[in-house]
Formats: sequence, structure tokens, C-alpha cells
Amino acid sequence: MQGTSAITQELVLVGGGHSHSLVLRMWGMNPLPRVRLTLISDGFDTPYSGMLPGHVAGIYSRSECYIDLHPLAQFAGAQFYVDQVVGIDLERRQVLCRDRPPVRFDVLSLDIGSTPKVSAAVAPELTERAIAAKPIGRFLERWQRLQKAVTEASSPQDIAIIGGGVGGVELALAMEHRLQGRAKFHLIHRQQNLLPSHNFWVRRHLRRLLEEREVQLHLGEAAIAHVPNVIKCQSGAALPCDWSIWVTEAGATPWIQQCGLATDGRGFLAVNDKLQSRSHPFVFAAGDVATLTHAPHPKAGVFAVRHGKPLFHNLRAYLQEKPLQIYRPQQRYLSLIGSGDGRAIASRGPLWAWGKWVWRWKDWLDRKFMTQFQDLSPMPSSMADPAAHSKTNGDAPQVPPMFCAGCGSKVGRQTLTRALARLECDRPGAQGNRHSNGSPIPLLESPDDAAIWQPPGDRPLVQTIDYFRSPIADPYRFGQIAANHCLSDLFATGATPHSVLALATIPYGSSKVQEETLYQLLRGIDKILSPLGTALIGGHTTEGPELALGLSCNGLLDQPSPLTKGGLQPGDRLILTKPLGTGTLLAAHGRNRARGQWLEAAIAMMLQSNHVAGAIAQSFNPHACTDITGFGLLGHLIEMVEASSKSLTITLKQSQIPALPGSLACLEQGITSSLQDRNAQLQNQVSPWRSPLSPQQALLVDPQTSGGLLIAAPEQDTMMLLKQLHQAGYKDAAVIGTVSDSSNSQASAPDRPILLKS
Repeated sequence: MQGTSAITQELVLVGGGHSHSLVLRMWGMNPLPRVRLTLISDGFDTPYSGMLPGHVAGIYSRSECYIDLHPLAQFAGAQFYVDQVVGIDLERRQVLCRDRPPVRFDVLSLDIGSTPKVSAAVAPELTERAIAAKPIGRFLERWQRLQKAVTEASSPQDIAIIGGGVGGVELALAMEHRLQGRAKFHLIHRQQNLLPSHNFWVRRHLRRLLEEREVQLHLGEAAIAHVPNVIKCQSGAALPCDWSIWVTEAGATPWIQQCGLATDGRGFLAVNDKLQSRSHPFVFAAGDVATLTHAPHPKAGVFAVRHGKPLFHNLRAYLQEKPLQIYRPQQRYLSLIGSGDGRAIASRGPLWAWGKWVWRWKDWLDRKFMTQFQDLSPMPSSMADPAAHSKTNGDAPQVPPMFCAGCGSKVGRQTLTRALARLECDRPGAQGNRHSNGSPIPLLESPDDAAIWQPPGDRPLVQTIDYFRSPIADPYRFGQIAANHCLSDLFATGATPHSVLALATIPYGSSKVQEETLYQLLRGIDKILSPLGTALIGGHTTEGPELALGLSCNGLLDQPSPLTKGGLQPGDRLILTKPLGTGTLLAAHGRNRARGQWLEAAIAMMLQSNHVAGAIAQSFNPHACTDITGFGLLGHLIEMVEASSKSLTITLKQSQIPALPGSLACLEQGITSSLQDRNAQLQNQVSPWRSPLSPQQALLVDPQTSGGLLIAAPEQDTMMLLKQLHQAGYKDAAVIGTVSDSSNSQASAPDRPILLKS
């Protein structure tokens, strides 16, 4: 018997803005028991608006001004789904996403920002040259392209900035500083005064700065169209323009109003003084997406930051059925505006100041804000929520339930039935599904415990099985990764997947929570199986402290005999289809030391199936093939050598072995998988081999999850095989070594290490 807190409620945060970033940090410091927290964001990191102009001006690097959401979610103990939200089903309490199944919630919080209202018409061919300042992440991506294009242009480009508020003026100064002499700037503003919300002295000083920088001001002009080489204005004026930056009035995301939530006159979500939807009390909102109808305030980053603490308190209070806290926005706030050149202006009401010291003050405040998201050390247990191990009912503590092991730990029948029913309904043509061989697909539609399947004809049947715990906090993507990993053995032999059985461990939780986890997991599996015409014919579920999944996979061979690990021939070239490094990166993620961009690159690699690579390899009749998984490249390569009944030498070209971004940096820091040391015991079969291992050597024994194929092909087929792999999307595929006869093999120093068969 094992005692563990079961999850009973689901809190979903949509958007990784300033408010939610603060909620995640505070949640990690003081978690709420029995609540599962999930973050959904369309990016794996989020820019801090206060440092955006400094980044544009070249003062801050990207890493200095972006909040990395992966380690932040890890610190908070949250699931993290990287996807774009396209709507909300309030009746079913589901978040609708672009590329994944709906996500269920009990309580929802929105922090998705805003986008500038672009009322002007933009010519179709200029959509990439008309850039909205929000969302900030999208703006910065396109700013990089603009900067490159302007730098490479033969003559100065005309850049029009539409909007003369704080954002437009600050961006104009930052961009002018970064592109000095390479561009001509125009600032277009429909009012006669810049920065209308600021005092006279601030407006006058910033106007003087713009004029000194030769930014042409067009005040009292309303832009109505961006056509080739021109911005047309309502007055009839036509201003030269190659690129336009829109920093105009904030606009709301359309689906907010479409889903049925109460909104203000502009389409923003209307919230009360507790940051709670006025129409649906289980929905909260903060940042630009929210309008406080009792005390409206500007759509500014300073308010999004100040929303964080009351939002955190009220989300917890609502989940615990406790009184909510009233939020009262400040009437006056400090505004700090950088000029892009190491100076800044500060204003609050009628007061203002200017100079380098103001910039140093602003820089200190911004860096202090970002530091709290970079130092994410685990909290001491003494500082954790005292209720973390017991749920209170009045003053009486409730003892956590005890969970059985063995067969008594199975997920309940009704939970399983409901999840499978949802999965079946999601499949296209659910009532008429047919397998590629013409027989029906029995997608768990029979209550029998054993699946019975008659393979067509007398084609050889190939079977394999694998099982492991989830390395990421996303059951949908984990389902895909596990399916790719488990099917990979079949692709390496040349077999066509026919059917699979699943074994899933679902974390302890209430019936509705377990149903959601199982549903997301099965949808991930089905996303991989469906395009292959492969049937999920049965399985077994069990409860446990962590999510885990295994598949028993069955395949059929189209040829009389399978492609095996043995069969290496002297003269063969070794082709690796995917980069290495998942072992160290997932270990770093487990320690909260992996950057979000590194982890996302590893996940993208693991989501790539070996199916197409295996088919391409088969068309060239390779001599041998295997997939690279837990034993690492070196371990699986040794298996190939030992199975080839010849005296062979393998020469690996270390410089050609592809590595995932960040993997060598993690290995340099000594971050390795728990299996790494056992894999490294193979070093006695490698010459030369230094101890301690260099990062490049450690990469050879790094255990891989859903790794690539290692293909041994004749030299004459190598280049064409490699070309087809690249065209099929295996962009990192590379020739990493050669096979030769041991009796006359000689390797040059750059090609080492050398793998020898004893």
C-alpha cells in the first residue's frame, strides 16, 4: 500500500505573459495540494516588455530579456503544452487548441495579451513588411528579418512607425539607434501631440530627441493603407515606406468574444475587482486581455506585473472555496522610457527626470524583475505549503487515501470506457474504420482481455515491446514520443506496423482527472498510429505516482527475411538519421537546467517518426540497420559489429556526428542520464578513449529516446540515400563513419575514435 495525494482539480493557465509567469513562480514556492496546474502557451519562452526596446537597440541579448517557460513550469510542477489556443468551450470546460486535443479545466485563467488594431489596408504582397508590435514574440522574430534586409539593402530603407504613444516613440528611438544611417524613419500619429498621457515636459523632450535623430514626424495624420513603397494617409498624403511598424490602439483576440465570455466594448474580457470574469466566475484574466470594468487602466506592462500577485491569491482562494481578494489598481504609476542609447526618461504625474542615471535605474529594475525567473532553485520543504500532505475540512485534517499496487491499482472501468469513447469519436469515419489490409480496425471495441488477430497470408510477423516513464509534462506529446520510440524497432527491420497493445500507468487522481490524462495520452498514440493504418487493439492501465507508457508492437514483413543489425560489409558507410543528445537534455530538464529552446528541439526530434527514413533505407537495400535508443550510438554500433561475424573496424568521424542544440553544453557541465555510466563501460572496445570523457565522447554513449536509425549502406548509394533523407525532413542526417576490414584498416587522427571488434 502506498499513500499519495490524488489530483482532484485542474487549473489551466492560457498564455505565458507577465501575470502568469509570476503566478507560476509563486505557485512553485507555495503549491496547492491535489490541484494539477497546466500552462498552455504558443511559445516556449515569453519576452519581457520592459526590456523589448533595449533588445531592439542591441543593449540586451535575447536570453537576457526572455522568460524561459519550460524551467518555470518545471519549478511550478506544472504541465506545459506548447500550442496555440483557438477558442474555449465554456459548457464542457475545455480549451480548444490548434494542434492538440481539447484540454479540460475546472478553473481557467487567461493572460494572452493583445494585438495592435491595424485598421489600414495592407497590400497582400506586403504582409511580411507590415509588422505589428504585439504579440511581442512575433514582432521580435520579424524585426530580425527586417534588420537583416535593411542591412543588406543597397540604399537606405524607409521605415514607418504608426502610433505616437510610449510604445511607438520608444521603438522609433531604439530602431534608429540600431540602424543608424541604414534607414529613414517616419513616425505617424493621428493626434497633434505625442504621448498624450504624459506631461508637457516629457512630450517636449522626447519630440526634441526624435527630431535630433532625424525621425520625420507626421502628426495629425491617420494611416489608411500600406501599398508598395507608400503609406497612404486619410488626408491624402503619401509617405515613402518599405516597412511599417504598427504600434496602435490595442485590439482583442476575436475568440474571446466568440466563446461567450462577457466583454467590454472593444472585445476584451470584462473582469470584476477580483480579476474574475463577470459572466463565468470560474474564468479569471489578467494583463492586456482583461478590462477591469470597475477601474479601467491602460494596457501597459506595469499593470500586467501588478496583476500577478492578486491573481495568484484569487486562483488559490477560488479552488479552496475561500474569500477572494479585491484588486485596486494604482492611480498613478512610474513610466520609464529608454532612448536606445544608454539614457532614459522617468515620469510620474507632473514629475520627470532624464539622463544616464535614469537608464541605470531602469536597467537595475528590469534585471531585478528577470532574476526571479532565472534563479529557480527548489524550495526547502519547510517553506512548502503546510497543507501539502493533507486536505483540510474545517479544522479537521483529512488523511490522504491509500493506493493499492498490483492489479488493484487499475484505472476504473468507467474512466477507461469514457476515455476510449472520446478517442473513438475523434477518429475520422469512426463507424467505418478499416485497416489498410481491408479488415476492420477493432479499436478496443471488444471487452475481451486478449486480442485475437489473424495476420493476412503467411507474411512473417515481427513483435517488439518497450515501456518507460514520461520525461516531459505533456501526456499528448509523450504519447507520440512513446509510440515513435516503440515502433522504431519495426521500422529498423523493414516491417510494416500492423497492431499494438498499450500498457499505461496513470497518475493517481479523481476519475475526471485520470480520464483527461488517459484521453490526452491515447490521442497522442493515435496521432502516430492513424497515418500508418495501425490498429490499437487492446491494452492495460494501472495507477502510479508518475505517467508511464509502453507499447507492444506487431508488424508484418513484405520481404522473406528482415533487415537486421548484422550484415556490415567492408566499404559500407554509416548514416545516422537524427542527432544525438536526448539523454543529457532530458536529464538537464529533470534538474531544471535545460533551456526551453534546447528542450523544444529535443522534443521536435523525438516527435519525428523513423517510418519514412526506414522506407527510404529499404529502397537502397542496405546491409544492416538498427535504431539508436537506450544503449546510445556506441552500444548499438557494437551490437552491429558483434552480429556481423566478420573482423571489422569502424571509424567514426566525430566532427560529422550531429548533436542536438545544448547537448554538448549539458555534457560539459557533467549532466548525464542515469544510464550513461553503464553505457560508458563499453569504452574498453574503443581506441583511443580518454578519461574523463570529453563531451563529444560522452555523446556517443548518451542514451536516446526515439532516436534515429543507423544505416549501413554501400558507398555508391550513400549520397543519393542521404539526399532523399534530407528531402524527407531528416535535415540532420549525416554520414558518420566507415566500415573496413580489420586486417588493413588505418584511420587518420581526425577520424578517431575507432571501434574495434575483438
